[in-house]
Amino acid sequence: MATAYHNLSEYDLKSVPEADTMKFGIVVSEWNDKITGALLDGAVSTLKKHGADPKNILVKTVPGSFELVFGANQMMEYGDLDAIIVLGCVIKGDTPHFDYVCMGVTQGVAQLNASGDIPVVYGLITTNTMEQAEDRSGGKLGNKGDECAITAIKMIDFAWSLNK
Repeated sequence: MATAYHNLSEYDLKSVPEADTMKFGIVVSEWNDKITGALLDGAVSTLKKHGADPKNILVKTVPGSFELVFGANQMMEYGDLDAIIVLGCVIKGDTPHFDYVCMGVTQGVAQLNASGDIPVVYGLITTNTMEQAEDRSGGKLGNKGDECAITAIKMIDFAWSLNK
């Protein structure tokens, strides 16, 4: 597992562009809100740490992880944003529901990235246990929200560098 070898909150500060003029949308799932709230806190604090103006960070919630794709699509269409981060948490249970939700969100985010004009950053934690989710939302493996924020900044910079 990749996160066993890499702390999600560690990155090279010098490799992160300034985010002072960038506009971000964050769609966060209400389901497993202890985890998704920690992911959101990580993402927002990391964006601010790199110069993002709080007025340029639009946060909206959706009921569950499956709805993240719709939320991101709506932000893409109506939000005047430079990147969107989706944050959710799905913990494996006793039924195949886990597989369907994870597959749907993954394919949906991939489709938005393939067909859209702005990056959509995948921040869906998919774990077998609550402990694994806690480890990835500010625990011993860092915070996936931090990683998503850095990815969003870098992807905006990437897109802007092609449009010069």
